Amino acid sequence: MKSVVVLDYGSGNLRSAVRAVERAGAEVTLTADRAAAQDADGLVVPGVGAFAACMAGLRAVRGHEVIGRRLAGGRPVLGICVGMQVLFSRGVEHGVETEGCDEWPGVVERLQAPVVPHMGWNTVEVPDGSSLFAGVEGERFYFVHSYGVRDWTLVTNDRTRAPLVTWAEHGGDRFVAAVENGPLSATQFHPEKSGDAGAGLLRNWVRSL
Repeated sequence: MKSVVVLDYGSGNLRSAVRAVERAGAEVTLTADRAAAQDADGLVVPGVGAFAACMAGLRAVRGHEVIGRRLAGGRPVLGICVGMQVLFSRGVEHGVETEGCDEWPGVVERLQAPVVPHMGWNTVEVPDGSSLFAGVEGERFYFVHSYGVRDWTLVTNDRTRAPLVTWAEHGGDRFVAAVENGPLSATQFHPEKSGDAGAGLLRNWVRSL
């Protein structure tokens, strides 16, 4: 059984994330312990609420260092909702700019849609070759967010394998719904709230560990 740590830094639907990853076939520990988070086969970084508050909580347990070290060693990390957003360079909320983990370039900003937050079930546009979405490409996933990454700016110039970026649309505004980038994966939606589709995605991730 693969070991997974759900990082406990004071944000996210922690218990539902733990249960969902357990159901996906992993042995799950909920902890902020850096050694445990470093050594597990997989690390899940959940997150809800404000970008700045999540980054403050993450830095308080030095979670940003754990994420960086794991990725430097090719060890899998999965970010969920604001846990995905904090992987980008920065977030802008109510005119306040906050530095993120900077694993990917890009800015998290308010969605430009008539109705915000974007709340409920939505389809996603999955690129060819996705292993995270294998078998659930055409399914709907559950979103709850007012902010997102509306412009993917990372250019690899074919020097490295380009990340696979999944998109979604709300109120005519397109945003990044998921990213697969080597050991680093992330979803803007909540797989733990997305029924059978989310369960299938988490099983795919656990199998990949």
